[in-house]
Amino acid sequence: MRHLLIAILAALPLAVFAAQPETVTLTVQNMTCSLCSVTVRKSLEKVPGVSAVQVDFDKKTATVTYDPDRAKLEALTRATTNAGYPSRTQE
Repeated sequence: MRHLLIAILAALPLAVFAAQPETVTLTVQNMTCSLCSVTVRKSLEKVPGVSAVQVDFDKKTATVTYDPDRAKLEALTRATTNAGYPSRTQE
């Protein structure tokens, strides 16, 4: 029990300094079918630090929630581009 309490107390400062999740919407090219949206979603979910992905096939967008300390925007756009779906941040 004592070790558990020490571990919890040691982790508290890390939680306080952790960055707040950020959300970005990417405009995604080349999505021509519903399977494309699955591929885009899976490519983004593989990026370390990504916690949620929602792909809208009709709007050709992907909304990504991520930890900015672990993932950068460039990593997100690179992931979709490497999967065959170039993307950029929505303006």
